[in-house]
Amino acid sequence: MIIKTQEDVTTAVLAEIQRSDNPRFREIMSAAVRHLHGFAREVRLTDAEFRQVCDLVAQLGQLTNESHNEVVLAAGSLGLSALVCLLNNGDHGRVETTANMLGPFWRLHSPHYPNGASIAQADRTGQVQGVPIFVDAWVRDREGRPVAEALVDVWHASSEGFYENQDPGQADMNLRGQFSTDAQGHIWFRSVKPAGYPIPLSGPVGALLRAQGRHNMRPAHIHFLIHKPGFKTQFSQVYSSDDPNLETDVQFGVTQALIGQYVLHRDEPAPDATVQGPWYSLAHHFVIEPGEARLPKPPISGKASGERPQLAVLQRRP
Repeated sequence: MIIKTQEDVTTAVLAEIQRSDNPRFREIMSAAVRHLHGFAREVRLTDAEFRQVCDLVAQLGQLTNESHNEVVLAAGSLGLSALVCLLNNGDHGRVETTANMLGPFWRLHSPHYPNGASIAQADRTGQVQGVPIFVDAWVRDREGRPVAEALVDVWHASSEGFYENQDPGQADMNLRGQFSTDAQGHIWFRSVKPAGYPIPLSGPVGALLRAQGRHNMRPAHIHFLIHKPGFKTQFSQVYSSDDPNLETDVQFGVTQALIGQYVLHRDEPAPDATVQGPWYSLAHHFVIEPGEARLPKPPISGKASGERPQLAVLQRRP
């Protein structure tokens, strides 16, 4: 088609998409082109602004490597990850769900532990840093029946706000582990209470947050990935009830169903007699839905080397 007007461009592209023999591909790509071209028209996108957008997209790929995924970080910061999750869980967004975003820090092949074990490893000084936390979690189906022999993958940031893949000073696979539910759908383990943390600002995501006057903080949370044949694989994050950033999470991930009660115990004896001083407990229930048990492609595959990155915090504009 010879282009005569700007409207002809959209018509020509949509016509070419119809050559695909995949109906779902045609549906998605046609909608994407209509919205993308409509966006350019609505905001009257200039040549210079278009080049800026292209540079930003290129940087997303250039900054994604084995230990960091800038693309997933951007999707979360725009609310897209949270939206897609809620559209695809809880009976397609009709009811409350314990599903949440996968996030950019899940790794394959974390160690499998027996229930009751600790996933917190010692650092280079031989110490385990942080306040102990004892976690109990239960997995049930939509009818309230316990789901036995489900594999539950757990990971979280340290008490300083670093995932082990970001921090060369942490042991490989620190604060990561897999557990299997018992006949009651129950797992339990020990770790250290995670800290809330700022997401990285060195790439396009940081520039977007600065332009919007937003902070870059995530409230403290523990990730759970629940995998069992016959059920849809569920990703989840249980957020700390005492975190000041629950309502302004930079990734828009906090839902009421996932605010966990992280209870501080100052004077009571801990479940493990070797623990002295304050400790936390967390108990949470998950509901998984019938469907295909399929693991996603991990957003990262390895661990950073060199110096530990500096944590920079943006202030939220009033």
